[in-house]
Amino acid sequence: MAKWFYKQNFIIQLLLLLIPVVNWIVELCVRWSAWLSNKKFFTLIFAVLTIPFGIIFGWIDLVWLLIFRHLIFAKA
Repeated sequence: MAKWFYKQNFIIQLLLLLIPVVNWIVELCVRWSAWLSNKKFFTLIFAVLTIPFGIIFGWIDLVWLLIFRHLIFAKA
């Protein structure tokens, strides 16, 4: 899912993170697939924290995506 997300147009990525319920689902899918592909500690921590705080991370990742063009600790 992380690879799919990063293949999308930048505007589509922003829209997926802008819509509140959609951003939580996208955050869950992208974070867990990123953890499955590289098994780093911070990726796991953010994946677990996304379960209760996914909408908040979605808004933070929206800003992070605008600045750095990837999500926090979720590179594909």
